[in-house]
Amino acid sequence: MEWTRHLLIVPILLPLVTGALLLLIDELRHTAKALISLASCLLLVGTAFALMRLADAAPETGSALSLSYAVAGWPAPFGIVMVLDRLSALMLALTAVLALAALIFSMARWHRAGPHFHTLFHFLLMGLGGAFLTGDLFNLFVFVEVMLAASYGLLLHGSGAFRVRSGLHYIAINLAASLLFLIGVALIYGVAGTLNMADLAQRLPAVPAADRGLLQAGAAILGIAFLIKAGMWPLCFWLPSAYMAAAAPVAAIFVLLTKVGTYALLRLTLLLFAPGAAEATGFGGPVLIWGGMATIAFATFGVLASQAMGRLAGYSVLVSSGTLLAAVGMGDTAVVSGALFYLVSSTFSAAAFFMLIELVERAREPGADLLAVTMEAYGDEAEESEAEERDDEEVGVVMPGALAVLGVCFGLVAILLAGLPPLSGFIAKFAMLSGMLNPAGLGAATATAIPGQTWLLVALIILSGLAALIAMMRTGIRTFWAPLETIVPRVLVVEVAPILGLLALCALLAVQGGALLSYTEAAARTLHAPAAYIQGVLGTVQPGGAPR
Repeated sequence: MEWTRHLLIVPILLPLVTGALLLLIDELRHTAKALISLASCLLLVGTAFALMRLADAAPETGSALSLSYAVAGWPAPFGIVMVLDRLSALMLALTAVLALAALIFSMARWHRAGPHFHTLFHFLLMGLGGAFLTGDLFNLFVFVEVMLAASYGLLLHGSGAFRVRSGLHYIAINLAASLLFLIGVALIYGVAGTLNMADLAQRLPAVPAADRGLLQAGAAILGIAFLIKAGMWPLCFWLPSAYMAAAAPVAAIFVLLTKVGTYALLRLTLLLFAPGAAEATGFGGPVLIWGGMATIAFATFGVLASQAMGRLAGYSVLVSSGTLLAAVGMGDTAVVSGALFYLVSSTFSAAAFFMLIELVERAREPGADLLAVTMEAYGDEAEESEAEERDDEEVGVVMPGALAVLGVCFGLVAILLAGLPPLSGFIAKFAMLSGMLNPAGLGAATATAIPGQTWLLVALIILSGLAALIAMMRTGIRTFWAPLETIVPRVLVVEVAPILGLLALCALLAVQGGALLSYTEAAARTLHAPAAYIQGVLGTVQPGGAPR
């Protein structure tokens, strides 16, 4: 057996071992724990990109079996099977890069703000890696619960009544979602007799007509659980406050948690309810489309109404969630390809924004947002003219270097969230819109062939970008152009570096967007042809020997 096959288990074992090892080290040895944690994250990044390359090269070798791994030698569908394809490899790479950025940012101060930060962080990575790799619904539940259990501790990391209150809301909502998850899994198992995704896809067309209602009920309950985690309206009321309350590096990695629900919906929709699944073909698609559009509309109003930057970032995450859910519901190959590109770009930009907010807030007085709104609403002309006179006296003062760097980063984030050229946000939205307006290929679709709901979705995506631009301009003016009082923040290199790194990756995605688009197009084609996935899992070669 090739040694590369064992790489499939590394994204799960490496964080597990690291988290357990860090638990044994005294909590006061911050430097030692940080170095071990950083080394583990670097290894995870290397492993993730090696798996991404392996997934992309596997079809060229003609061996689909190299993409699956039977844990402990038990064959599918009886044993635990880890499955690697382009989608799961992309999500692993995204997780590793984002984890490295958040971890570096936390080393300035947050990893010392409470006990067991690094252990919880790596257990969260273990849950994410397992959720993206598992080929079994029950093990998906297990890994999601590991991820959520770690996220509870990370959200409460630090202090403050607002953080505790938001954390309790977050825990209650996710426990309810986990209960729905378990009920949905139980109903599906009761009807189909299996929870292996590939085996389930084979058995669904043969389910008796009398049992299909119960099967679809289980799938619907399971879908609700995923939609809560993905943040679809009206199930998303908890998200802006929870993400706003979290510490900056925690909020950055939490951006990826909403993508777990989107990933699961994309995986299961195209695997279980693809053409050929009898009456279940396209099950839940309209709900995702209309629910996604409702989420975009709700989040757009939230972006415009937000005065605090943390809440603005939270609603921006909801905009991306709604966009991705609607794209998954459409199910078109070109749209899914653009959505995967958008997933990468929006995740990087939102994570950079959450980390940037903490640095920007250091340059502002507490309550500056509220004071700015109050002055806009009730300020008189005398105060405005006096302010203008003071501004005239300060002409020629050099802007402090820290504020200049933060201002440039803020402007780049605004461009990314609005989807303006030349950064990757524009390419991602253009790829999605192109797929929506040309469902049969470039130049092959006519205006009459495009449904009205597609035009509505296109309009919402464009308007949400305009709303993000307006909100970011308003916030930028209050913060950098006309602040109530200028405070030069103390910013460390270790804090700015991950933000600049994520923004540089977004710029690289714009320059080398063709390579990622080619990858996402291949991933979308693979998702829409689930036979290869099913064959690769059910024909799994045991780690020690021959096929089962």
